[in-house]
Amino acid sequence: MAKQKRRPIAEMNVVPYIDVMLVLLVIFMITAPQLTQGVRVDLPKVASEPIKSDKNKVPVIVTIKDTGQYIIERGREEDTAVNLEYVHKYVSKILKQQPDTDVLVRGDQTVAYGKVIDLMSTLQAAGAQGVGLVTEAPEPGK
Repeated sequence: MAKQKRRPIAEMNVVPYIDVMLVLLVIFMITAPQLTQGVRVDLPKVASEPIKSDKNKVPVIVTIKDTGQYIIERGREEDTAVNLEYVHKYVSKILKQQPDTDVLVRGDQTVAYGKVIDLMSTLQAAGAQGVGLVTEAPEPGK
């Protein structure tokens, strides 16, 4: 009897790849919620049209917290409270370099109207031609 040669099995074993994929999935599920950053404010709920802007431009967002603190958001990771002088200097510097940058104001709904007006006049003095107000859409049925 002649011995038959055994052919090697030409199948790929995908079990290790599945294990690696599941480990990566768990890692991303744990880290994804930690990547969101921002300042917690209760925005007023108003039906309004979204502001059209270029996807490549990063807007300058100035947030007024319920405590009356001003915070500048533009790709910064820290939530450091600043005063109106610093807001003026920062925004005017950005608008000198990139005059078409959008300037937005996010204000907690409990903030005094005067604080919003002070901020908007500071932004106007810094060179902002128009200021957008950030709101949340109201819940359906309310």
